[in-house]
Amino acid sequence: MKQFYLTSLLLISSFSAFANESLTRYFFNAAKIGETVVLSEYLNNGFPVDQRNQQSYTALMMATYYGHKKAVEVLLDHGANACLKDKRGHTAMMAAIVKAEWGLAKRLYKEECTQAHSTGKTLEQFAAIFGQSDRLKTLINQQRYKVDKIKIDNQ
Repeated sequence: MKQFYLTSLLLISSFSAFANESLTRYFFNAAKIGETVVLSEYLNNGFPVDQRNQQSYTALMMATYYGHKKAVEVLLDHGANACLKDKRGHTAMMAAIVKAEWGLAKRLYKEECTQAHSTGKTLEQFAAIFGQSDRLKTLINQQRYKVDKIKIDNQ
């Protein structure tokens, strides 16, 4: 009887691990294809917004890389941390630069975090590697102008 109980527990825990792995895979697939209804359902039911997949990416990184603005908004609205880095030191903002997703980069730039790469490269140096320096400078200048305008308007 004791062996039956232990075998049952082992089977249940194996099934549970398989189920968790499947749920995680579906969550990341939803981020990859921009399926906001599925993402919202997961997050509204307590799935961790900053869960990482086997490659160390977050759903925010995936949604950004694949250019899904609405999915990025859903994830950020649920508290996704835009400052997290994958195993190579890349953030979601860096994914936006790599893919030239400047609408998403504009949104992610508003998140307050240090965007330095794990190798010590600044965001500007990272953008230069991908030939995106001018676009990044334009984005930064636009954001500074908006901040300065808000300060002036509030005085």
